[in-house]
Amino acid sequence: MFAQMKSLGLFGMEAYIVDVEADISQGLPAFDIVGLPDAAVKEARERVRSSIKNSALSFPVSRITVNLAPADIKKEGPLYDLPVSLALLCASGQLTGDFSDCVFAGELSLGGTVRPITGVLPMAIQAKESGFKRFFLPAANAPEASIISGIEICPVHNLKELLAILNGQMAIPAIAKVEEPPKSEPVPDFADVLGQFDARRALEIAAAGGHNILLVGPPGSGKSMLARRLPSILPNMTLDESIETTKIHSIAGILPPNTPLIRERPFRSPHQTISSAGLAGGGRIPKPGEISLSHNGVLFLDELPEFSHDTLEVLRQPLEDASITISRVSGTLTYPCSIMLVCAMNPCPCGYFGHPTRRCTCHPGAVSKYLSHISGPLLDRLDLHVEVPPVDFQKLRETKAESSTEIRKRVNDARNIQQKRYAGSGITCNARLTPSMLREHCQLSQNAVDLLRAAYESMGLSARAYDRILKVSRTIADLGHSPSIKSEHIAEAVQYRSLDRKYWARDF
Repeated sequence: MFAQMKSLGLFGMEAYIVDVEADISQGLPAFDIVGLPDAAVKEARERVRSSIKNSALSFPVSRITVNLAPADIKKEGPLYDLPVSLALLCASGQLTGDFSDCVFAGELSLGGTVRPITGVLPMAIQAKESGFKRFFLPAANAPEASIISGIEICPVHNLKELLAILNGQMAIPAIAKVEEPPKSEPVPDFADVLGQFDARRALEIAAAGGHNILLVGPPGSGKSMLARRLPSILPNMTLDESIETTKIHSIAGILPPNTPLIRERPFRSPHQTISSAGLAGGGRIPKPGEISLSHNGVLFLDELPEFSHDTLEVLRQPLEDASITISRVSGTLTYPCSIMLVCAMNPCPCGYFGHPTRRCTCHPGAVSKYLSHISGPLLDRLDLHVEVPPVDFQKLRETKAESSTEIRKRVNDARNIQQKRYAGSGITCNARLTPSMLREHCQLSQNAVDLLRAAYESMGLSARAYDRILKVSRTIADLGHSPSIKSEHIAEAVQYRSLDRKYWARDF
């Protein structure tokens, strides 16, 4: 007897349809799974056998062959347990009916319970686009899949319950309402930061336009404190951004419990010992790295020169293209990574170069070696370079500072202006402007042109730095609700390029 069920597989950000074919024939008892299964898929034989027997059903004692088509794509994970068991039950005559409009995915326990799987959101999208009417999946994954309209999401708790639903003996259960757990820690607020007005202003500009930023200052000046409060002023996510971010986290298997849709922008802060593969992504079938997990959010690299040079150079292409392509023997995958890169560093190994009251103890050669970890091309891709000086005593005695709520309102207003201006173009913020859009939306007055020309020639700026000054100027103008870019906007943007390579080598 032969039977077929439909399932789904994952390859990168996209899902694809998998035909699960089961054949039961005469011969010595055997159970083979073919179609490039990995170890987890091969182990489905024992899970399926036990779950069928422990669900008061009969496991066929015959020669069983299960094929997962297309057979030229590697199948990974335990998500095929459910369709394999159903195909066997159909082939043995214990389940009858037409299930061609249904798709199944789920891991089985030995007792027949259906356990959650990863990557459900892209699967639901693919099932809808392929014209399926019902998607049967673990009950724990149902809230995540229910975000997608146009396909009926059917939560399943165990194998016996699924058979009762398919036989028409039981109605499809309702999807359980998910109550998000209360946050264990409040989001840090900018009201805690006393002084550092220039750095606060620069972070506000970075958040409003999605710009990359570098904070340079001595230990204890508040660089990390400022960076970790950035999530509290980031603009609200659009629905498309939330779905795309949730897809990546679902594929990586790190979607938080009881969080069917990510509504807050990610903030990732990897340790300095991270490898290039950990940052970019990798594996036999490449999984998303920290760059992609920060998509539509912030990647924070604290103590920037402590990261290996090779690891930092991985960032160059993704920062330009907002995507990263990973090539392995099994295939080439592209993950999105539209991120804000936020970096913090000391000016020298001891941290006190240029300090107003403490003496730097570093040898000039040590300072040069320390700074050489950051290449000119990488520095060029950081839109704002901000010096964070020590906070004087009087500022520390202040008891009031502007809160994140007030700053976020201005940021949201500026981002709304940008979204309306670029509607229909796929661009959501000034940092992602293309060269043609830059010429269209960044028109300058003659005074602004003269000022930018003087800065370009005197500072020895690159063409990339020129573009980034225009983008930052556009954001500053948006924060001021100015339809045009004025000379004062250019002047403020230029001051954030003080660490361009020509001055970087001379000042430090």
